[in-house]
Amino acid sequence: MPADPVPACRVRVLLFAGLREAAGWGERSLGVPAGATPEQLWQQLDLEAAWPAVGAPGREPGANVRVAINQCFASADTPLADGDELAFLPPISGG
Repeated sequence: MPADPVPACRVRVLLFAGLREAAGWGERSLGVPAGATPEQLWQQLDLEAAWPAVGAPGREPGANVRVAINQCFASADTPLADGDELAFLPPISGG
């Protein structure tokens, strides 16, 4: 008997500020495996290429992109659930 497929969930991904500009998009709805993490989506979406100076959320030096799930700051290894809104927030400067 074949193994059950990994249940998928829908996640809305938002990019803000310079990261949105660098990636060329601000919002996407994705089907991802249940339990996927923001760090995994960061890699899947190849956001490192758009924002190389910072690095993925939760990683070492320069990793100052913040993660928010459903408008609350979260860890980059927090599992995502169906219907979650995931936001990547790079450092913002202004005056």
